[in-house]
Amino acid sequence: MAETNAVAPVGETMSLESILERLKGVVENLEKGDLPLEESLKIFEEGVKLTREGQRRLDAAEKRIETLLSTEPGVGEPAVQPFAPRNL
Repeated sequence: MAETNAVAPVGETMSLESILERLKGVVENLEKGDLPLEESLKIFEEGVKLTREGQRRLDAAEKRIETLLSTEPGVGEPAVQPFAPRNL
């Protein structure tokens, strides 16, 4: 994959995997610390947009999963348990 400092549009056409890959590139570019201030700000802004879009998609996926795992309406409590990450 060719490295680029160009700001890519964030939208529905990007997969979550593409968003994460681009975020990785954003972080790498910013960590180098050799960009002019204006370019750094543009890349940082893109990173914020990517992060928000990625979080929006994860939230939507979580809601879909909760809906799929819940019991039928009126037949007891939902079967969904709060997510508790495992220590690896």
